[in-house]
Amino acid sequence: MSIFSRLFKFTSQDMAIDLGTANTVVYVRGRGIVLNEPSVVAVETLNGVKRVKAVGVDAKLMMGKTPDSIEAIRPLRDGVIADIDVAEQMIKHFITKVHGGKHSPWRAPEIVICVPSGSTSVERRAIRDAASNAGARQVFLIEEPMAAAIGADMPVTEPIGSMVVDIGGGTTEVAVLSLRGLAYTTSVRVGGDKMDEAIVSFVRRHHNLLIGEATAERIKKQYGIAQSPADGVGETIHIKGRDLVNGVPKEISINQGQIADALAEPISTIVEGVRIALENTAPELAADIVDQGIVLTGGGALLHGLDDELRDETGLPVTIAEDPLTCVAIGTGRAMEDPIFRGVLQTA
Repeated sequence: MSIFSRLFKFTSQDMAIDLGTANTVVYVRGRGIVLNEPSVVAVETLNGVKRVKAVGVDAKLMMGKTPDSIEAIRPLRDGVIADIDVAEQMIKHFITKVHGGKHSPWRAPEIVICVPSGSTSVERRAIRDAASNAGARQVFLIEEPMAAAIGADMPVTEPIGSMVVDIGGGTTEVAVLSLRGLAYTTSVRVGGDKMDEAIVSFVRRHHNLLIGEATAERIKKQYGIAQSPADGVGETIHIKGRDLVNGVPKEISINQGQIADALAEPISTIVEGVRIALENTAPELAADIVDQGIVLTGGGALLHGLDDELRDETGLPVTIAEDPLTCVAIGTGRAMEDPIFRGVLQTA
């Protein structure tokens, strides 16, 4: 390695990015996780010219509460980029923030970004282009379930079958891994967002009340439950929204049993995805999974009782990773730092 490239490596801060539908987590070489913010950008239009007003936490607070001139955009949908220009601005903002507000060509970092296993080559190209245009020296991609498994300390380099279920905001990745590769993978486009939508439509259908995305997400996080409570009722929750009959703001109360009913459909889709993966697993790997069990990662793994539901449906041991929210970012970072995992990174 030449002195110049050594100096180059020293001044640049290589980073691993978990570019999620709900949150973006950034891991910097040698420093660990330095940023974890919502994947939301607020764009202001003044005299026909668009400019970024806020990114991350500040932008998320604006969701559903913006005037006509400001729009809060989520540039990723179902785990892939839906708005490439806004995504590029968001990545650029996060890179600059990690560098302490300074952005110079001398600090062009090497970036590893994780992508859903079911994403197409066009979707992958969009992610690569967005990162390159945001100032990356070189862009590597890693498949999300592999990153989740590395982050959850699963034996991915050994000839042992292990199963990971990564429930993100837009997608649920179900994969069987062995020898640094994906033996079988399936990507179900159901995640935290679909759970929020299910709560919105349930409240609308049964109570004629319209609630926003942010309210639905808060209900899911605080009271969401995968299985009906023992008494069928559980805790009672008060929800505020707009009454569709009278058109005025109104408060209603629903219970956890009703929330479990609302979430039944997205959860059954996730369970079905796990079932399909198990049906398509080679017998030797299936034998290992009986011992190793299933590991849940991603924000959706925090839904109360989801591990019990999967345990009941599959009959296999189910565990939740130590830090499910940052698991993928940690795994992506390890793949960048550790030469053992270097083989799982893709350049194309």
